[in-house]
Amino acid sequence: MQLWQIPLLFVVGIVAGILNVLAGGGSLLTLPLLIFMGLPSAMANGTNRIAIFCQNLFAIRGFKKRGYFPVDLVLLCTPPALIGSWFGASLAISMDDALFNRVLAGIMLCVLIFTVVDPMKRLRRQDIQFSTLRKIVLAFSFFFVGVYGGFVQAGVGFIIIAVLLAHGMDLVRINAVKVFVIFVYTAVALGVFIYHGEVNYFIGLSLAAGNSIGGALGPKLAITKGHDWIKKVVNLTVLVFALKLLFFT
Repeated sequence: MQLWQIPLLFVVGIVAGILNVLAGGGSLLTLPLLIFMGLPSAMANGTNRIAIFCQNLFAIRGFKKRGYFPVDLVLLCTPPALIGSWFGASLAISMDDALFNRVLAGIMLCVLIFTVVDPMKRLRRQDIQFSTLRKIVLAFSFFFVGVYGGFVQAGVGFIIIAVLLAHGMDLVRINAVKVFVIFVYTAVALGVFIYHGEVNYFIGLSLAAGNSIGGALGPKLAITKGHDWIKKVVNLTVLVFALKLLFFT
């Protein structure tokens, strides 16, 4: 690692941290950067988890400080995601990058269509009541969120947004749930990568410094700007990254 790479990691980390809290896709900036710096794909994947872990720690604090933290929903979504992340991270040690890019691009375009059409808009409310069946569906959904997030992380925020939008939640509270779930399952996934020796700590901590600042700024922007503004950020981010994955990789 060269000295000039540290400020580059820091700046990209700030941008990625804000994107990850508001929408997702920050890892689509940081993963290619880590690979460009010479890390193998698996090690870049593992090293990136340090930044994600630190970023969401600060983001959780920001949402809780401002009173936007739906505890019941967090406790429902986190355990299945935690289990899924172990399976996903175990698969991530070897993966086909080209196939991943195409699948991720397809998922992101589906999320874009879903957020634009917003079929649950009329049902959106603050005091959502979850029946037993909806809780079961949500738990299964977050198990697969955990598998995907443990596997590669990049773009998992878009999937969580789509899952919770389908239940009528607003994007401010969705992001509060999202950062906590990702924080917890990232700890498990990071442990798997550390066990296999696929983490560069110095580069990871350099990137984490920037991601943490972005994670601290994200909740303030989310709460002050509100659902409609976040929706625009999500849509633009999804479109840009999906086009990049489809045509420029």
